[in-house]
Order: sequence, then structure tokens, then C-alpha cells
Amino acid sequence: MGQVRIKWVEDRLMIGTDSNNHSIVIGRTHQDNHGIGVKPAELLLMAAASCSGYDVVEILEKQRQPLRGLEILCSGNQQKDAPYSFTEMHLHYILYGDLDAEKVERAIRLSQEKYCSVVATLRPSIPVTFDYEIRS
Repeated sequence: MGQVRIKWVEDRLMIGTDSNNHSIVIGRTHQDNHGIGVKPAELLLMAAASCSGYDVVEILEKQRQPLRGLEILCSGNQQKDAPYSFTEMHLHYILYGDLDAEKVERAIRLSQEKYCSVVATLRPSIPVTFDYEIRS
């Protein structure tokens, strides 16, 4: 079972700490309305992208694909009114290396449909889509 700790610092500023004692700054202060830390809702986007990215790297390594780099741009639309729930999410994978496109697509699909717990949790409630590009 995973467990995290959130500690309120001041205003709308918090520190989140994971089960390995790694921390991240979340939120903003009233004085700096632009924010000091990550927006809470965007943590969900980061969680989906990093969870899937972890899987994709591992699968491509097992397929002996020469992956040199990976970036994932994750976007999500939210309702305009409270509770501002996400209505959809899209992941755009940018992979670097001399990669076989069929193996890349298979790795992403396996992550999306079988391995990524975050996407699996979201998918019953909202559509989660993806696309990708390979750059040498």
C-alpha cells in the first residue's frame, strides 16, 4: 500500500512527501499568486505521464530498442465549475532514438491498457488518449 504525507506550510502552500521520503512543493502563497509549487490538479497529469513513462522505458529496454530519450506532454481538460474534474486526458510521447514504430506503439499500448495504475484508475471515468512521435 502506498502512502504519502501532505504538510500545510502557510496560505495555500504545502509539502508533499512520498513513502521514500522524497518531497515536492505544492501550491502557492497569497503574496505570490503565480505559485511556488506544482498545482495539485497538475500532479495528477504528472502522475499519469510518469507512471506510463516508467512502463514504456522498461518495455522498450526489454525489446532491446535503443531509446536515447523520452518526453511526455500530458494535457487534461477540466470542468469549468467546481469540483473542476478532469473530463479527458491526452498523453503525447516524444521518443528519441532509432526505434521501431511498431514496438513503440506496442510499448505505449501495454502501458496504457495493462500496466499503468494511474491511467487504469482514470480510464473508467474519463477518456485517456495518446499519440507519439519518434525523433532520431
